[in-house]
Amino acid sequence: MRLVVAGTGYVGLVAGVCFAEMGHDVTCVDVDEKKVALMESGVSPIYEDGLEELMRKNFAAGRLHYTTDFRAAYREPDAIFIGVGTPEQPDGSANLSYIAAVCRQIAENVEKDCLVVVKSTVPVGTNDRVEQFIQDFLVKKELRIEVASNPEFLAQGSAVYDTLHAARIIIGTESERAERILREIYAPFGLPIVAMNRRSAEMTKYACNDFLALKISYMNDIANLCELIGANIDDVAKGMSYDERIGANFLKAGIGYGGSCFPKDTKALKFQADKAGYHLRTVTAAVEVNTEQKTRLFAKASSRLISFSHLKAAVLGLAFKPGTDDLREAPSLDNVKLLLEEGADIYAYDPVAEANFRKLYPEGKHGKGSITYVSDCEEALKDANLCFIFTEWKELKEVLPERFKQLMRMPLVYDGRNVYDVKAMKEAGVEYYSIGR
Repeated sequence: MRLVVAGTGYVGLVAGVCFAEMGHDVTCVDVDEKKVALMESGVSPIYEDGLEELMRKNFAAGRLHYTTDFRAAYREPDAIFIGVGTPEQPDGSANLSYIAAVCRQIAENVEKDCLVVVKSTVPVGTNDRVEQFIQDFLVKKELRIEVASNPEFLAQGSAVYDTLHAARIIIGTESERAERILREIYAPFGLPIVAMNRRSAEMTKYACNDFLALKISYMNDIANLCELIGANIDDVAKGMSYDERIGANFLKAGIGYGGSCFPKDTKALKFQADKAGYHLRTVTAAVEVNTEQKTRLFAKASSRLISFSHLKAAVLGLAFKPGTDDLREAPSLDNVKLLLEEGADIYAYDPVAEANFRKLYPEGKHGKGSITYVSDCEEALKDANLCFIFTEWKELKEVLPERFKQLMRMPLVYDGRNVYDVKAMKEAGVEYYSIGR
């Protein structure tokens, strides 16, 4: 089928490339000419395992196209997938302005019956408004333009795999025709399809993401209690993982969740609940726990040291998790800000996210402190007074415990991802603080 995907971020680009991989003719639309040129050269604007390989393969095969010409792109496709951003606003609500812009472009340029599919994460009821909005601006009133919901459930760092091997495809429609078209589009994937109405599909996305955020915050809450009463969260999590009712995923304690989904989606669902007059207590608690968790190790270090002024602080890991260069809501941001305010001289290492972090914190002086970027973990650790671990990259895991003792001026390590064994660090002569152990 002839498909168009609006937006080339994590949602749109991955979806478009995977649709092309399944044999559809796909055009990805973006407003940025430089970005389009980059993608046409086979380079992905986002770091995602396996994505560039499929981009080059399907572009060469003539199934994948990129353009800024939305007028031509929206003229005669069979379906248009909307994958633009819905960023968080100050009050926690979702910004739908990008959705609205695409919808108006579609309405003013489409020339044949078409299914518009919203993949972006949107508040419950948005698809109803999208359909009405398109009708309001539709130039050719005789056309049948339906809207469906098709939320994504990919994880950054494994987005391509998650799309091609999804546990299920959620589709929300209001007609048999719309459901039939979506089933035809997804038939080559060979994956289970769960069909429901639009509002249920929109809610399923939030319910899934917020449940996972709840699991993470619950484990962090339990981890904090473990520290106080002498239990080990790693052992607790292992014991829990054998219970099939709980499962083994999302039980790892740390310094909180980040990224483009969990922080935004928990706040957005809380906002929707408040607007509906309902206090969503569990999600509210998850948001509160996560906010406090991010700087828990900084608080420990503050109580241990008289001052951070002129101390060399090694910061290992900047991305919110391994396998991505995404910094959205990354714990490193909160902690680097505090360290600089307190006068620390930061030596930061991240194998992927450094370029994005430099845009926020260029190398050099920042207030009382400074930041320098280095090419490997050991360079960051050399003569450091303390070390913070914010992302569990494999390059970091390869550093042996004794190297902290050998390289650092003060072997003082605050591990927000529980990378190292407590006993091994102690035996290596490292003063080691982690989460829940």
